[in-house]
Amino acid sequence: MPEFLLSVLHDYAHLEMPEGDELEAMYASVGAFNEELQAAGGWVFAGGLEGPESAAVVDATGDTAVITEGCANPSAPQMGGMWVIDVADREAALDWARRGSHACGAQVEVRPFQGV
Repeated sequence: MPEFLLSVLHDYAHLEMPEGDELEAMYASVGAFNEELQAAGGWVFAGGLEGPESAAVVDATGDTAVITEGCANPSAPQMGGMWVIDVADREAALDWARRGSHACGAQVEVRPFQGV
């Protein structure tokens, strides 16, 4: 079965993270989603990322590597977490993304891994 990357996208310039009971409810919702994905056999890997302020971009395309602190495109939504899933097809990946987006309260981008 093909693998897909489900990227959770955040606009960190305008991000309003829930707090208190709302935050706990979101974590519970994502936890339930993760358990459902695991039970269905589609789970490969998942994780959350630290904020874009912790990022660095490494460009070693020239004679020397240049390391720039911060994310590559700070004005665009940034990946805040992801799931790697193994499902039957794109339609199944889109369905899991819909459910994941609802669970975490954020947009989720779906991209297939290149075939080998």
